[in-house]
Amino acid sequence: MSRLEAQHAVIGYGDKPIVRGVDVTIPDGKITAIVGPNGCGKSTLLRALVRLLEPTEGAVALDGENIHRIPTREVARRIGLLPQSPIAPAGITVKELVARGRTPHQKVLRPWSSTDETSVMSALHSTNLTSIQDSVVDELSGGQRQRAWIAMALAQDTPLMLLDEPTTYLDISHQYEVLDLLHRLNERQGRTIVMVVHDLHQAARYAHHVIAMCDGEVAAAGDPTTVFTESLIRDVFDLEARVLPDPITGTPIVVPAHGPGGTQ
Repeated sequence: MSRLEAQHAVIGYGDKPIVRGVDVTIPDGKITAIVGPNGCGKSTLLRALVRLLEPTEGAVALDGENIHRIPTREVARRIGLLPQSPIAPAGITVKELVARGRTPHQKVLRPWSSTDETSVMSALHSTNLTSIQDSVVDELSGGQRQRAWIAMALAQDTPLMLLDEPTTYLDISHQYEVLDLLHRLNERQGRTIVMVVHDLHQAARYAHHVIAMCDGEVAAAGDPTTVFTESLIRDVFDLEARVLPDPITGTPIVVPAHGPGGTQ
């Protein structure tokens, strides 16, 4: 049984449904990428999966139980979230930010423990931030800042991590730095990772499972080779393209047919 599922979920804001009646199963121990055009409901679905939005119909189930019946602190011990474009408090250091990931494990009368310290130092080590742990977050490069936020989610010590567009606003080298980090965390620690991404090549290269959304519904779900077909790219993204194998990984590459050398 998958630990995290959406069951016939209708999700939206107020009376306006954005995601309509979706069934989504997140494979355990895998990387799942949610893709689709702007406004299709990717981030809305992610917010529901992490309990920030409650479906108006259907449910999100965590470990077989409606996630909204589980106490907030307990959910935070099972699911870590990296929201889109997070902002760090002014003057906070890398280690101080990462330490905030331990908040769900804290109790009113329990002091900072050796377990907390071990989790923070392990997260810093896993993200290659140990040497700059005393640096102010605002003074870091974009890639370093994103790694610091991921380290905070790691220190939360959850088996599931959900990330909303983790490579947004990063240059291409830092994008792959972050994606390589997520791949290592999945491969070495077995963490289940769900991420909203825009770049189809990155989704195909790093994800084991892809959920393609269109107009608030799931258009296709499965491994990248199954999902990324020329017909799906046409129907979901309104783009004529060729799907070719990546010469390094063999995973799909979407090549637009428009532009120089292609059709108009």
